Amino acid sequence: MEFINYLIDNHSEIISLFIEHIELTFLSVGLAILIGIPLGILISYIKPLGKPVLGLTNVIQAIPSMALLGFVIPFLGIGSKPAIVMVILYSLLPIVKNTYTGIKNISPQIVEAAKGIGLTNWQVLTKVQIPQALPMIMAGIRISSVSAVGLMTLAAFVGAGGLGYLVYAGIRSVNNIQILAGAIPACLLALMIDYLASLVENLVTPASMRQNTKKSFFKQPLFQKIILLLATVLIIFMILFNHLGTTTSDKEITIGSMDFTEQEILSYMVKYLVEDNSDITVNQRLSLGSSSIVLGALKTGDIDLYIDYTGTIYGNILKHEPNSNIQEVYDISKQELKEQYQLNLLNDLNFNNTYTLTVTKETAEKYNLKTISDLSVVAPNLVFSPTLTCMERQDCWLGLEKRYNLSFRDIVPIDGSPRYVALTNQESDVVDAYSTDGLIQKYDLVVLEDDQNFFLPYQAVPVTNNRLIQEFPEVEPLLEKLSHYLNDEVIRNLNYQVDENKKTPSEVAKNFLLENDLIEEG
Repeated sequence: MEFINYLIDNHSEIISLFIEHIELTFLSVGLAILIGIPLGILISYIKPLGKPVLGLTNVIQAIPSMALLGFVIPFLGIGSKPAIVMVILYSLLPIVKNTYTGIKNISPQIVEAAKGIGLTNWQVLTKVQIPQALPMIMAGIRISSVSAVGLMTLAAFVGAGGLGYLVYAGIRSVNNIQILAGAIPACLLALMIDYLASLVENLVTPASMRQNTKKSFFKQPLFQKIILLLATVLIIFMILFNHLGTTTSDKEITIGSMDFTEQEILSYMVKYLVEDNSDITVNQRLSLGSSSIVLGALKTGDIDLYIDYTGTIYGNILKHEPNSNIQEVYDISKQELKEQYQLNLLNDLNFNNTYTLTVTKETAEKYNLKTISDLSVVAPNLVFSPTLTCMERQDCWLGLEKRYNLSFRDIVPIDGSPRYVALTNQESDVVDAYSTDGLIQKYDLVVLEDDQNFFLPYQAVPVTNNRLIQEFPEVEPLLEKLSHYLNDEVIRNLNYQVDENKKTPSEVAKNFLLENDLIEEG
């Protein structure tokens, strides 16, 4: 019942993401077909190219999808482009291989007979070989199309949209209902595409190669053609309807966010605040990944603004040694960000989302843990599950290990909310967390005191490009106004509403702004 209610309350968003998923999938597979079929034909004629081309497509297929996506981001930026390129590359192998195999398996006698009646090589290819190979080619396209639906869920990681956004948001907040809201439509889409592809595969199969068994009306070619026509019209209508009414504005900015709850809430706050108090249209690129990815998007102009944290900029981006002085960290970050990247650090938003180490109440009581220094004494008995980002940073695990002389029994990195699940299931004993994380409240965890003041201050700060400062000066005062209503406790409670009460980030952000009279109803 709860799942049904979620679908009803969020049906417009789900439908929009579903259509986005269809667009991205069809475009990717379509381009893969345009590349793969000619390539398969080419290597069937030029034999020395066969092994290198098939070998390369096999290698691409073996590369982890997230790794491939991460590789293309520096070249293509964020958005739909890297996602489409990734899916194209993964879709090539079945199409190329099946095209090559289909043409090579045609009987040489048939080809010789065609040449014997005077057909040119081009005519042999188009009138004999391709028609005979079409069933095999369509089988490859069918495989690629179904796989593309699943692969395209990764588009959410680069701000391209699609159903993967719901899946990833649900994983991040441990919201199984949200995961299902993204996964079930994706499964239905895969089944639909598989069915439609099977119809095409049957229709392109020459009559002489079809089974002679008596077919029902529903398996007749005429009925199948009608189904394909209706499906094509419906898909075109959905795509056009999804874009109907969308307009571009001269006064338009794009804001980005990292891939956790707080970032999405802040992104929606900025969007609603700016749009309600100005004539600026605000686009969003949500859940783009780590700070370095979002910063890269800002440098390339894919976005105009995002919220980062002074500690991340100071330690991870600018590579400074840990420093607990709040003002010094801010001043240096602002100066060097401007000098090195021509980016602007605005005034902070009045809360500090610093790193912490957390344990369950049971673990804290068992080992009498109050501080990280207490933890260092018993660490050899415990399992630590940090985020992957923390593991790689001097201002997190790399420096923390040295400062407190920490030596855990085992270290098992786990990203996102699953690490909290591992903690409560006693599969892990210690995790890193953010001080404003709503999941700390949800799981009733104990935050260990950083008694040696290792962790940097992580004041939330808007980071912008020069375009926003020069063309939209009205944005900065609005952000200043917002900061007066924020603090650590407020942010933690807002995160809790999403992570525990299962509200959407957009709903939480809008309600907060309305309650504080920062925007008007409507």
